[in-house]
Amino acid sequence: MDAQDDYMVALKQLFLTVNTAYKVKKDMLFEVLVHKIDGLSDDHKIETQRDIHMRIRDDLTEAGLQDVHLGFHLTSIYDHSIFEAFSKIIQRILGEDGFLPTLENLLNIMCSNSGIEKASCLIRGRSYEICADMMDVVMDVGAVYGASGSPVSPSVTPEAQAEDEVGSVIRLNNGMVLYMRGVNQKLSLVCLLREENYEKCGLIDFNFSVFRTAVNDVFTVRRGEGSTLSFK
Repeated sequence: MDAQDDYMVALKQLFLTVNTAYKVKKDMLFEVLVHKIDGLSDDHKIETQRDIHMRIRDDLTEAGLQDVHLGFHLTSIYDHSIFEAFSKIIQRILGEDGFLPTLENLLNIMCSNSGIEKASCLIRGRSYEICADMMDVVMDVGAVYGASGSPVSPSVTPEAQAEDEVGSVIRLNNGMVLYMRGVNQKLSLVCLLREENYEKCGLIDFNFSVFRTAVNDVFTVRRGEGSTLSFK
């Protein structure tokens, strides 16, 4: 939804979409991106979101749809708000089937056994921006200097494919280290740890390999197979 334009037509379309979808699936989650907020003042941003929220809520209440879940996100392509919004949306989707608590538990085990401050795909604030910038750098460099892709045999596991993916270690000037490795072709792990803790990089690499296998096993378990793993 364009925050800098007349959004009345968009509100009508949103109401019709929600009304139609709710009849099919009553527990569906709806996420609204209030976009192009970079040209607005902070007060105007808050007022715009409040106005949109109140108008659509009033329409839904009148139609007897007051139980519909609506999430609102202020976004722009000129900062990290768009990425943070999608992280929150994905986090909410993953939480529906119990995958997110499992992932968080694996991350906590990885952190506690490796001296890592933070490790996540779904973080916020300044740490989020740093990790997002790191992933951009790695992807840009990989696109220029990485090996050209070739068809992968179906028998090759996601873990084996990820071993050949680009990873990176960046030392920050505040004594922290950013550590990134590919979990599989669609998922990466970015860790934030103190420089002195990275002295045991071999232990971190080993624990990451266990973490990677465990995460891919979670997807396998959901398809009816499983295995048991432990961290050092």
